[in-house]
Amino acid sequence: MTAAPQPRATTSTGTPPGGAPSPDLILGEDGLVRPRWAATDPLLREYYDTEWGMPVRDERGLFERLSLEAFQSGLSWAIVLRKRPAFRHAFAQFDPEAVADYDDADVARLLADAAIIRNRAKILATIGNARATLALREEGGLASLVWGFQPAQTPRPTTVADIPTASPESRALAAALKARGFRFVGPTTAFALMEAVGMVDTHLVGSHRRGTSGVWPASE
Repeated sequence: MTAAPQPRATTSTGTPPGGAPSPDLILGEDGLVRPRWAATDPLLREYYDTEWGMPVRDERGLFERLSLEAFQSGLSWAIVLRKRPAFRHAFAQFDPEAVADYDDADVARLLADAAIIRNRAKILATIGNARATLALREEGGLASLVWGFQPAQTPRPTTVADIPTASPESRALAAALKARGFRFVGPTTAFALMEAVGMVDTHLVGSHRRGTSGVWPASE
């Protein structure tokens, strides 16, 4: 994980200098302003402070996040995050070459593993997506494909309601992935992936994480 970034200036109400306070931001005891979803649970706070929205450009890292986003579909991210160590163990640290070799015995093993989310369709999709990831190497790789859909601009949400759940780029990315054999990669999942790996910055304006990825300046 990366080191926690330094906070930007905010008021005690989570207000950007010169701006109005956001009802979705909370000032923590450590003096850092975060959205409500990341303000209390230690695991979510650590994830928000050190990982979410930071650039991921390597094949394994993107395959892991794509897989976890698929497992999260219909569930809360907190559930998936708590199970991530078990997911990493079950899926060979998300090495796509290893997962691509999984067979029926591995599927049975995963369905019996109570430490992960035992959804047959998502398990089969993860194995299939590993194979699709390997096939993509002939086109430049998963990272090249995914980052090729980075938009020219990023949202500037001040409330959670301002954050989109999809975009023209996420729809195009989802279509490109599906065309190459990926599953559980709809526009909403694709947009969540784009948020998680820093392709868009949907940190609320006023949060201490806004503009810290190095991809987008805080003013954008």
